Amino acid sequence: QVQLLESGGGMVQTGGSLRLSCVLSGRTFSNYAMGWFRQAPGNKREFVAVINWSGSTTHYADFVRGRFTISRDNAKNTMYLQMNSLEPEDTAVYYCVAHREIADIDTGSWGQGTQVTVSS
Repeated sequence: QVQLLESGGGMVQTGGSLRLSCVLSGRTFSNYAMGWFRQAPGNKREFVAVINWSGSTTHYADFVRGRFTISRDNAKNTMYLQMNSLEPEDTAVYYCVAHREIADIDTGSWGQGTQVTVSS
C-alpha cells in the first residue's frame, strides 16, 4: 500500500518561505500523480496544487497566485512544495496525497500532514 510522509513544515514570519517534502513508499512513485491539500482550523480541507506522474503538468489553486511551486523527483520518490511570500492565511496543516489518476487526486492516499504557521 502507499505510504506518504510529509516534512518541512514549521513557523515563519509573513513574507518568508518554506519547502515541504513528501516521500512515497510502498509503491512505484512514478505511477502516481501527487498533490497537496491544506486544512486550517475550522475550515474544510482545500486543494493547493497537483502534479502529474512525469511533472509535465501542474495545476494550482487560485489563492497560490504564483507564490507556490509544486515539483517532483522520481529518482528520489519525493514531491515538493516550494512556498514563497507566505501569508498568515496560509497557516494550515498541509497534506500530501497520491493517486494514479490526476483527476481523482482528492480520493487518493493521504499522509499525516505537516503544520505550517505564518506569523504576522
